[in-house]
Amino acid sequence: MADARAVTVSVDGRARTGLAEPRLLLSDFLRHELGLTGVHVACEQGGCGACIVLLDGRLALSCLTLAVQADGSRIDTVEGLGRDGGLHPIQQAFQAHHGLQCGFCTPGMLLTAQVLLQQAPDPTDDEIRDHLSGNVCRCTGYAGIVASVREAARLLREEHS
Repeated sequence: MADARAVTVSVDGRARTGLAEPRLLLSDFLRHELGLTGVHVACEQGGCGACIVLLDGRLALSCLTLAVQADGSRIDTVEGLGRDGGLHPIQQAFQAHHGLQCGFCTPGMLLTAQVLLQQAPDPTDDEIRDHLSGNVCRCTGYAGIVASVREAARLLREEHS
């Protein structure tokens, strides 16, 4: 790694530094340099959403982002979604309503749902489907995923009331 440089990011609220060559993808940096295997890599073309992370609060495809581009940024991954060692309401809802099966798409789905529910606390089914349209799941048929997001919205509204 002759051309590698230090990349420092805040991941799930914790400062982390690793080495990255200029062409290293953020997904590979997170998985291989920082050991965050919740970031899944599938298509490596930005079409499936499995690699989604939050980069400075916005959804980002980590398979299309260079690690050096994230230097100095805040990154939130699925590993940081839980609360005090327990499940986040979105994770609870996905578990209860069979919104996950093989689990490969789940990290991207959960983070995408989180952003949706921050923007629209009571989304319609059409809004849920539209917001999740960049995430591919080959197992569920999406009915369980939509029901999971709907339930997560309810749980989060109750939590905030």
